[in-house]
Parts: sequence; structure tokens; C-alpha cells
Amino acid sequence: MIGVAIILVVLVVAIPVGVLMSGGVAAGLLGYAVNDDVDRSHEGSELLDTNR
Repeated sequence: MIGVAIILVVLVVAIPVGVLMSGGVAAGLLGYAVNDDVDRSHEGSELLDTNR
């Protein structure tokens, strides 16, 4: 019976939290990479100053 409870806790709590946390990390890394690439490719644009 205790094994069923452990499996339910993992399915209901651990897996969704892990997916949300890894998704947040992936979004942060992707945002940093895209922002860095755009800043380098549009260097000298007056619009970059308004973005900061």
C-alpha cells in the first residue's frame, strides 16, 4: 500500500514540478541566446537604446 502512495506522489507532484522547472530554465536560456544574437546582429541601431 505504501508503494502506491509513493507512486501517486511522484506522478502528481514530482513530475509536473520537474517539467515546469526545466521548462523555465529552457525558456531563460533560449531568451538569453536570442537576445544576445539580436543585439549583435543589430549593433548600432538606435532602437537598441530604447530596449534597455
